[in-house]
Amino acid sequence: MIAGLLRKTLRETWKPTLLFGMALFVVEALITAVLPTLQTGLNDILTTLPFIRTFIQALLGSDLGENITAQMLQSIAWVHPVVLAIVWAQEIVFCTRVPAGEIDRGTIDVLLSWPATRRRVLACEMAVGLASGAWLLAMGFAGNRLSEFASSAEAHPPTSRVFIVLVNLYCVYIAIGGLACFVSTMSDHAGRAMAVIFAIVLASFLLSFVAQFWRPAAQLLSLGILSYYKPAQILATGNVSWGDMALLATVGAILWLAACETFARRNICTV
Repeated sequence: MIAGLLRKTLRETWKPTLLFGMALFVVEALITAVLPTLQTGLNDILTTLPFIRTFIQALLGSDLGENITAQMLQSIAWVHPVVLAIVWAQEIVFCTRVPAGEIDRGTIDVLLSWPATRRRVLACEMAVGLASGAWLLAMGFAGNRLSEFASSAEAHPPTSRVFIVLVNLYCVYIAIGGLACFVSTMSDHAGRAMAVIFAIVLASFLLSFVAQFWRPAAQLLSLGILSYYKPAQILATGNVSWGDMALLATVGAILWLAACETFARRNICTV
C-alpha cells in the first residue's frame, strides 16, 4: 500500500518538480556566470557609496567586513530572490496538495478510501516531498558548478563549502515545508493555504532585509527563517552554524508531526 501511495504521488508531481528543477538549474547557471564581472571595482564603489554596501549586506544577510571577497560574492547565487522564490514555490505547491488541494478538488474522499491511515498517507507525501527538495537543490548545485567550471574567474568557493550551503538551504526547505504541510491540514482551499504560507515567507524575507536599515526590525530578526540561513558566512569563512541548521530541521520536523496529528484527527466534510 505504501508503494502504491508513493507511485501515486510521484505520478502526480514529477512534471512540476522537473520543471522547477530545470528552472533552478538555469537561474543558478546564469547568476553564477555574471557574478565575476561584478567584483571588478566593486570595493571602490562600496567605499564611496555606503548605501550600496548596506543594500548588499541586506541581500546577503551578512556583514561584508572591509572588503567583499569573490567567495562572499558567490553567495548571491544562493540568496537571490529568484532562487529562493523557485525553491519556496516548489515546496509550497507540493505541500499544499494534501489535504487542502484534495479537498478543494473534491477528491479527498477517493484518497481516504484507500486502505491506509491518514498518517500513512501524509507520511508518503512527506517522503516524496523531501526527495523532491533534494532533487531541486541538486539541480541548482549542478547549474552552479557547471557555470563556475566554464567561467574564466580565478577564485571559486570550495565545493565542500557550497555543499554545506546546500545543507543549510535544505534545512530551510524542511522548515518551510513543515509549515506548509501544517497550514494545508487546517485549510479547505489550496489557494488560501498557499497565500498564507507565501505571506509568512515573504514577511521573513522582508524582515531580514529591513533589519539592515531599521534597528527596531533587527530586534525581531530571530523570528525570521532567513536569519538561520547564512551562505555568505559559510562561503567566505567556512564557519558553519550547525545549531541554526539543527533548529530549522527540528522546527520542520515538529510542524510535520503536528500536521500528521491534525490531519489524522480532523473532521473532513466535502458536502
